[in-house]
Amino acid sequence: MAPAPNRFHQVISGNLEYILRKYLENHPIGKIYDAPFDVYLSDVNVYQPDILFLAKKHYGLETKQGLRGGPDLVVEILSPETSELDLGVKREVYARCGVEELWIIDPENPGISIFHLQKNAETPVKVVASSGEWSTTLFPGLNIEAEAVFHD
Repeated sequence: MAPAPNRFHQVISGNLEYILRKYLENHPIGKIYDAPFDVYLSDVNVYQPDILFLAKKHYGLETKQGLRGGPDLVVEILSPETSELDLGVKREVYARCGVEELWIIDPENPGISIFHLQKNAETPVKVVASSGEWSTTLFPGLNIEAEAVFHD
């Protein structure tokens, strides 16, 4: 059993989830789920992303147990125990299983790496510093400030 995420990991997760949920209140284009929530990507690959977004057009992937298939967005917040897996095999599996975007958040060296997995799973399209901001076509009109994500 892996240890529970540390406090700052939980702060980051809560901050980002709050930003995304507030956006979805005014733009009901999908759903946000957070860990623990099972995502069945294959018979042997079942993950629990820190946060995921499922667009309305993919609601058919929902099951009583979780999600069967790749969500539109996966967010992984690195921790010493999981970073090698998050940056390696999980990223590859997410890409292979149709996840559109992956955001890797690094609490130790505050920043966010944004991958468009269906275009290039190896190299992020953008790396956002702790004082930067980013946007995505998944949430039209939303600019996310990294400072708000890392605010403790």
